[in-house]
Amino acid sequence: MLDINLIRSNPELVKKGVISKNINPKLIDDFLILDKNWRESVGEIDNLRAGQKKFGKENAEEAKKIKNKIQETEDNLKQVEAQRQEILEQLPNLPLENVPIGKNEKDNIVIREVGEKPKFNFKPKDYLELAEKLDLIDIERAARVSGSRFGYLKNQAALLEFALLRLVFDNLTSEGFIPIVPPVMIKEEIMKSLGYIDSAADKEERYFFEKDGLYLVGTAEQSIIPMHSNEIFDEKELPRRYIGFSSCFRREAGSYGKDTKGILRVHQFDKAEMISFAEPEKSGQELEFLLKMAENLMQKLKIPYRVIQLCSGDLSRPSAITYDIESWMPGQNTYRETHSISNTTDFQSRRLNIKYRSQKSEHIHILNGTAFAIGRILIAIIENYQQEDGSIFVPQAIQQYLKFEKIG
Repeated sequence: MLDINLIRSNPELVKKGVISKNINPKLIDDFLILDKNWRESVGEIDNLRAGQKKFGKENAEEAKKIKNKIQETEDNLKQVEAQRQEILEQLPNLPLENVPIGKNEKDNIVIREVGEKPKFNFKPKDYLELAEKLDLIDIERAARVSGSRFGYLKNQAALLEFALLRLVFDNLTSEGFIPIVPPVMIKEEIMKSLGYIDSAADKEERYFFEKDGLYLVGTAEQSIIPMHSNEIFDEKELPRRYIGFSSCFRREAGSYGKDTKGILRVHQFDKAEMISFAEPEKSGQELEFLLKMAENLMQKLKIPYRVIQLCSGDLSRPSAITYDIESWMPGQNTYRETHSISNTTDFQSRRLNIKYRSQKSEHIHILNGTAFAIGRILIAIIENYQQEDGSIFVPQAIQQYLKFEKIG
């Protein structure tokens, strides 16, 4: 949620920010009209209550009139407040100044490319062809059991998942990250506070159990961040960093016919996620730190990748700035997104009432970033480490966690 005082004091700045995220700036004008009405009603109620005290004992009839007027004004106030809140929930976080302005993913910027793409003396195969022949991934049986966009990870692929998680947790806990396995269901009001169900499109992406009032998480951050709702960090505790692991669930709404076969775009996947709570003036460098951690892990696997800065129009609603990492997939002859690292500034902390105490209590900045999205990293390993005979070498960085160095 945006700072109401910022909207009041600098509406043109806010309009500029929401326009860059493809949101109608008229919402700001509508909000200011309602906000003015709201403040006038609050002032009127205060004046009426003062008058009620004055006439309470001297003039019962006048006091009764004032009481009725207070009730009428309070009813109006509740209505205006609800309308004001509704608009606030439609407003996204504002992009930071260094975010490139653009409409969609076509306007994103490549920051750098890292690593040497493998050179094959044969035509590299797609991961699914390799994985099915080696009995690593089974989507046909998963379809019979669960429907489309599910898969079984089998044999060495299942062991690779746990090896990748060991690599993540060993490296990040040594950097001070707190390991955590969170719940995968959260309350409706918590998901709303995070800013992930503000629109119909947002809701369509989520799995919701109406009877229980619970959402399945789409990423571990959605249940880790709210751990600290209505809490105040001491300055000396910051930054507070977590590395969480969970299964994640997404409808992948609107992507029918796009990457529907295999495990690239699925309804359920496992992911290791970094979360950080940081002081506002240090959240910029904290974002760079999370990006560095993600890149370090990629470099250990020796998978070529590129870093992308998202333009304003491609940012999620809560994000003020986001970097993506896209891994090279030689079997598909393209880069694919495998990581996303974002600073949501105080957008989520305002809704969740998470603060830190320095000289005074202020809303904290919250950041999140992918360490590994397991399925997509497995795809990258299979395609980059494939051999002409259809076998797959195991990256040296995770061989210590396995009893094999080659699959097939």
